[in-house]
This record gives sequence, C-alpha cells and structure tokens, in this order.
Amino acid sequence: MPAITLPDGSLRTFDGAVTGTVIAQSIGPALARAALAMEVDGKICDLSATITQDAKIRFITRKDEESLDLIRHDTAHVLAEAVQELWPGTQVTIGPSIKDGFYYDFARDKPFTPEDFDAIEKKMHEIIKRGTPFQREVWDRNEAIKFFEARGEHFKAELIRDLPETEEISIYRQGEWLDLCRGPHLPSTAEVGTAFKLMRVAGAYWRGDHRNPMLTRIYGTAWRDKKELNAHLLRLEEAEKRDHRRIGREMDLFHIQEEAVGQIFWHKKGWRLYSTLQDFMRRAQERHDYQEVRTPQLVDRNLWEASGHWDKYRENMFIASIEDENTTLALKPMNCPCHVQIFRHGLRSYRELPLRMAEFGACHRYEPSGSLHGIMRVRGFTQDDAHIFCTEDQIADETARFVSMLAEVYKDLGFENFQVKFSDRPDVRAGSDDVWDRAENSLKKACEMAGVGFELNPGEGAFYGPKLEFVLTDAIGREWQCGTLQVDYVLPERLDATYIGEDSARHRPVMLHRAILGSFERFLGILIEQYSGKFPLWLAPTQVVVTSIVTDAADYAQEVATSLRKAGIQVEVDTRNEKINAKIREHSLARVPVILVVGRREAEEKTVAMRRLGGKNQDIMSLDEAVLTLANEATPPDVKRERGETLS
Repeated sequence: MPAITLPDGSLRTFDGAVTGTVIAQSIGPALARAALAMEVDGKICDLSATITQDAKIRFITRKDEESLDLIRHDTAHVLAEAVQELWPGTQVTIGPSIKDGFYYDFARDKPFTPEDFDAIEKKMHEIIKRGTPFQREVWDRNEAIKFFEARGEHFKAELIRDLPETEEISIYRQGEWLDLCRGPHLPSTAEVGTAFKLMRVAGAYWRGDHRNPMLTRIYGTAWRDKKELNAHLLRLEEAEKRDHRRIGREMDLFHIQEEAVGQIFWHKKGWRLYSTLQDFMRRAQERHDYQEVRTPQLVDRNLWEASGHWDKYRENMFIASIEDENTTLALKPMNCPCHVQIFRHGLRSYRELPLRMAEFGACHRYEPSGSLHGIMRVRGFTQDDAHIFCTEDQIADETARFVSMLAEVYKDLGFENFQVKFSDRPDVRAGSDDVWDRAENSLKKACEMAGVGFELNPGEGAFYGPKLEFVLTDAIGREWQCGTLQVDYVLPERLDATYIGEDSARHRPVMLHRAILGSFERFLGILIEQYSGKFPLWLAPTQVVVTSIVTDAADYAQEVATSLRKAGIQVEVDTRNEKINAKIREHSLARVPVILVVGRREAEEKTVAMRRLGGKNQDIMSLDEAVLTLANEATPPDVKRERGETLS
C-alpha cells in the first residue's frame, strides 16, 4: 500500500502497486494530459513505471527544463526509426541527447549527406503524427543478442555483450520499431512535437576509437516549441556572423596553415590586439602584487614524472630526445612544476607568504586535428597562469582576493556576469582521500568566507586538487569556461616545496593554481565573437583611420595622424586615390571604430569629420578636440580607475 508524497507535501495512498499515469489521473485530468515523465525519489522515470513502495513524486511537464532532455532523446529514436524505414539495412548504434540537441550514429555503406535531410525530416513528422506509445520491455541477455544479430545489428549486439552481467537489458518499442535503451522516455512519439531540425553530418569512429569502423553521425536540435527552436536557430545564425575565423580574415588579424598545425600566425593587427590584452593583464597582476617570472619551454621528463604529469599527460606532450646526452625533454604543457622550482630555489620564510607568482607561459599540448578550432582550440598557446604559495589559513583571503580581481577584469572586458562551478575529486587522482578532504573543505570554506556561491560539478576536479571554474556568458547567451582556481596540497609534497615557519621548522605550502583568461588565444577568440570584431576603442587593434577625400589633403592627413600618435592612439593613414565612399566601406568592413575624413576645407580650418563604426552621421570638430576625445576613449578602463577618472 504505497504512500505517495507530492511536492506540496500532500499524501496519497493506493491499495497496491501503481504507475505514474494512474497517480497523475487521480490528481486531475489536466495533469494527466500534461505529464510527460515523473521524478521518483530523485530519479526520472517513465510514467508507466510501477511504484511498489512509499516514494516522493514530482511530475515533469513540458514547462520543466528536464523535459528538454526527454524530448531530445526521443527525437533521436524517431530519427533512427525514420532512417531505417527509408534505408533498410542501415545499422543504428547510439543516439544520445546532448546540449541543445541530439545525434545518432549510423553504419551504412554510403554515408548520409545534408541532401538526405528533407526526406528524413518528412518521415520523422509521419512517425510523430502516429503517436505510437513508447513501451519498455525487459529481455533476456542472450535472446537480445540473438535478436539483433539476426537483424544484422552487430553494433547493438556488441553493446549488449559489453554490458555488466548484473545490468537489466531494457528495450524500448515504438510500434514495430525498437531499440536498446535505458530510458526514460515520453509516453508516445506524439509528445516529441515538431520543434526539431536536422543540422549537419559528421564522421565518427565506433566508440571513438580510430581502429574501429567509421560511422555517419547525424546531428539535430530539438526544443519544446517552435518559439524556442526559432530562437536557437537565430542564435546559431548570429554565432555564424560572429565566427572569429571569418572576422579574423576580414580584420587581417591572424592565419593558420598546414606547416604549423594548431598554431597561430599573428599578423600586425592581431598581435597588437594580443599585446593590448597582455599589457592589460600585466597591469592587473602588478596591482595585485604578483611577481612575473619566465620558465623554460623544454624540461626534462624527470620533473614531469616527479610531478605526476608524465603519467597523466604523456600522450598530449610533444617530446624531444637528445641522443648524445641520453635525455628526454618535453615541451611544457603547463607551468606549475616550473613555478615550484622557482619557489624551491633558496630558503623561503613564512613572512614571504602568500607569494603570488605569475607567468604568461607558452605551452604546447597535442590535440587531435579533428578537434582543432581556429584560435580557440590549438596546440600552441599562452596562459595567464599564476600560482599562489600560501598557508592553509590564507586560502580564504586569497580566494576572495582572486575572485575580486577576476570580476574586475571580466567587467572591464565587457562581461558583467559569471557563474562559479565547484569541481570535486575525479575518479583518477593523485593524493590520499584525507588530503582531498582537506583540500575540498578548505576551498568550500574559502568560498563561504568570500561570499562566492557555486554550483557543484561532481568529479571534474584536476588530478591533484578541487577547483572553482568561472563561466562567462557572452552577448548571445553562450557559456565559456575561462577562469579557474585550484587548491593543491599534492604538488608541493611531490616536488618537496617547503618554507620555514614561525616555529623555525619546515612546512609545506598550499599551492593555488589560478588563471583568469585561461588561454590568450581562446580568450581572444571569445572576445572577437563577443564584440563581433567591433571592439571598444581601447582594445581595437586599429583605433583610427585618417583618410583623405582629395590628394591635396594628404599632408594634412599625415599631420592629423601624427597628433593622434603623440596621444598614444593606434592610427593608420589612407591617402590612396580612391573614392571616399569606397574607402569608408573598406575600413568599416575591417571594423575600424573611428574614421576621420579630411579634405581641403578640413585642412584649411584644422578640423576633421569624425565617422563612427555603424553610425550614419559624421561630427565636425577641431583637431585638438578630436585628439582629446579619442585619447580619453582609448584609455583602458583600469588606467582610468588608477587616475581617478570616471569610466564611460
């Protein structure tokens, strides 16, 4: 006689085992129509699942966020059924829901192409319109293997063979079509709805192993209604317009070529942007009492073995061997072991702590070519990396100080808000459970004392310690994990870092690994897309172009440029014998924030016509006024704060 507790605290009892469908009907017809699934004691289940004992129940409707995962999962099943109806003999493999959508991998002699999407989507609509119930069945393991083998579904048979012996083999049927699946599912295909769209195809190795057969992966997106779908498609369209690779070409910032896969050739303007950001970060670190250091690129494997990175990251390291010295070196994939070496050089006193050590450290990591993406996923990159050596009692203050610094930097760069995720111990890690308990408790206490709220991100900590991850939201709602703060008791122990305490004895420091931008390359890609290349004046690689209307004004254009350069403004001069409208279009496409137009009248009156990017009008002002205005706008916000000036 199960007693069912509802979210409002009310209690309902039933004479015997009961399904979610019956419970929903007992509450009312509106809920019975709206319910898609149920949460039973924290676990999402089918409505048809039987409850035999007391439980807490929450029904999931289309209004709940959890419904999105169900809709996407079921849309993947509908996709697989549609493909097999259209192309019998195609093998289905796996088809999970993912962020914003779903995919399904298919084995077929002829790979699918986007030209197949219209037929597939039409068939999917037919399947959804049928409203066929999803029905769960439990099969005998051997019978399930025989069934799928007989149908030529060898991948499904392999999946079943590899499942633990203790795992129940659940099959979900939708009419005549069925699939191996843990569930849960919606009541029927009708609840999937029509707010879906197939997006693209890609190759994918079976089980992600390059030694296995290549499959065709069809990606799609699915939402609760057409309004959500259209909003998502609009975001994708906007993201395409903001693609940093296209904007990088149009602004002549950088390029990538086959002779240096995963590494960036920075052009003059791109390097100017890079340097501006680096100078900005250097000033921030100086204000917060960091010591800037520089460590070697090639380091002997002995150090990586001692730190534990060799076992963890060896496959991602670039190796150099020196035969006559019988030495193996690795291009450093991270900076932390080298910073410990600086800390260990000479005796350290407790009076030096906290010691904040920063490096714009160039690192190299092997990334598969298929995962490389413009300047956002590369093999050679630079981190705004720092390590704080401190006592356990100093962790809270250093955490608060870091979060304050990070928030200020993000705001100056145009990101008003960020989220914090707390990543605790992973399955594979260094250090004892006692050490991890201390590290996690210290970081949680630090967050509490610093007033930092966080969302738990289980199992995603670094192999040596828990971490905070700082997630930015950009102008079109995308999230980017950039900053990080990690508490590490392990590395100082492994590399024998000590300081002399007030008691004249040796003690281990705690090591805080921290970054704000993460990778300069990736963060610049994010910035390019955040601003769509239309940077605020202080960040813009070319801040002003002075262009002449007639050749008679060429000398005056140079005079204007000289005045601007003396004021610290990055300026270019365009005195080509081209029509002024054509020159303005060209520099606007290159996203130059300000164009100063000069002709005979401006030369005679010592004025300029100022045109701003995206504006239709121009302002006539004296040269002195223009220089003063632009010099103020081109001053970085942190410099203005130092001067006590008002930010605008």
